[in-house]
Amino acid sequence: MYRSQEIRKIAPEMDPLRMGMGWTVEDLAKPQIIVESTFGDSHPGSAHLDRFVNGAVKGINESGGKAARYFSTDICDGMAQGHDGINYSLASRDTICSLIEIHANATTFDAGVFISSCDKAVPAHLMAIGRVNIPSIVVTGGVMEAGPDLLTLEQIGMYSAMYQRGEITEEKLNYYKQHACPSCGACSFMGTASTMQIMAEALGLMLPGSALMPATCEDLYEVSVRAGQQAVKLAEWNLRPRDMVTMDSFENAIMVHAAISGSTNSLLHLPAAAHEFGLDIDAETFDRMHRRAHYLLDIRPAGKWPAQYFYYAGGVPIIMEEIKGMLHLDAMTVTGKTLGENLEDLKKSGYYEKCDEYLRRVGLKRTDVIRTFDHPIGVNGTIAILKGNLAPEGAVIKHSAAPKEMFHTVLRARPYDCEEDAIDAVLKHKVQPGDAVFIRYEGPKGSGMPEMFYTTEAISSDPELASSIALITDGRFSGASRGPAIGHVSPEAAEGGPIALVEEGDLIEIDIPNRKLQIVGVNGERKTPEEIDEILAQRKKSWKPRAPRYPSGILKIFSEHAVSPMKGGYME
Repeated sequence: MYRSQEIRKIAPEMDPLRMGMGWTVEDLAKPQIIVESTFGDSHPGSAHLDRFVNGAVKGINESGGKAARYFSTDICDGMAQGHDGINYSLASRDTICSLIEIHANATTFDAGVFISSCDKAVPAHLMAIGRVNIPSIVVTGGVMEAGPDLLTLEQIGMYSAMYQRGEITEEKLNYYKQHACPSCGACSFMGTASTMQIMAEALGLMLPGSALMPATCEDLYEVSVRAGQQAVKLAEWNLRPRDMVTMDSFENAIMVHAAISGSTNSLLHLPAAAHEFGLDIDAETFDRMHRRAHYLLDIRPAGKWPAQYFYYAGGVPIIMEEIKGMLHLDAMTVTGKTLGENLEDLKKSGYYEKCDEYLRRVGLKRTDVIRTFDHPIGVNGTIAILKGNLAPEGAVIKHSAAPKEMFHTVLRARPYDCEEDAIDAVLKHKVQPGDAVFIRYEGPKGSGMPEMFYTTEAISSDPELASSIALITDGRFSGASRGPAIGHVSPEAAEGGPIALVEEGDLIEIDIPNRKLQIVGVNGERKTPEEIDEILAQRKKSWKPRAPRYPSGILKIFSEHAVSPMKGGYME
């Protein structure tokens, strides 16, 4: 018997209440499927999701189930940039997850379809799937089209910095702003939204080949219908996520992450999702697996093409075909088949032929977008975890997007206690080549862990600074960020981590090959490690914790309960 039918027996009000919103007596006895989405007029990644909700409902109802639509709209990191709104971003992930837990458990369901597109919505759904643990399938809302001359949104930060420096006119900036988002869908670059859509498929929770399709593609609606149909089967099989998604599944996702040069925010989201599945993944797992991974995807911001071309080139399946020897092919998926079986089925389905037709229309061949395993862009993954006396628990850098000059260097510390002061210094040329710009007190317990997107864009768009300075923060970066950016420094400043003790003129060594981030001098003068330890110990004695930035509300709760970024930054 379905769990929903058991609950009907002990909750006599349930039947009349459902009939009060139009359910029939026959509907009451069907498998009951929750359709969770982040649909809402919040941003292009969610404003179109109602169409796919309706598709899932159609598939469920036509397959003998009964669908119930629930909504937990997400916010847009892009709209939240540049003001305190971005501080709510990471907290929104955990809040959406908790709301879905309430939805699914207050009224019992037999399976779920989860529909989302963007930065915190997809991770929130993955976390909720692990927490609620009912048979589940994910549909992602795809990616928006690029604008004129392949203009994409992540370039707006660069153009904005150029305007503020007087390098382009306001008219030119307005043109870029008005043409960067020509359709709904996730932003068309390999930022956090695109990365997490791909991660959902790599974990085995989506229909094969359905992640990051163009949002305007008619095929995506058909995917939503098939997902609804599959949800009814999952309910019949009682195939629960925790029985299906294992450590092997997460390792598959991390290998795909390396191949696509995925967002550094995945180092927050995958560990947080794994935690909800009862698994332990930390930043060290990423570092270990990236060291032997091949980087294949030539998509922005690290590469050349907009993200809509990812699907044209074969999507997640062709990435997996190229790195097949590094994957757990026996991992189970929502099709009821293994990953290896799904890949074989796709070869017979006409999937690749359809993708090739899309590529022909834009005049490209597959290897222009996705390299082969034997001819990769890089062979050492894309992410590194740096440690040392500055970051005892670790810090994250996407070395595939960093200039080679930053792979081993010593810089002068320029510490700032908020992003506003740092970006002002960059734009007004107060920061000079050879500086290490610190932005601190922006970690989970300090400010909710906002992105430092505008500062990274101001640096990477300045030819003099782009390859001669580094940005180091206990905050995080947009998935669109490029350049010499090191984030997630742990312990964070709000907890009295060494980043809080850095002073003007300290010498900072960055050594990516050897995974080091450390203070090696004071006032421009080199010191021994023992001397540095003593100096930091003395500074710590005079350091005083700051008063909490948020005295009430969700950010107060989040700052009090968030774990280290190295563990996923989730609330515990």
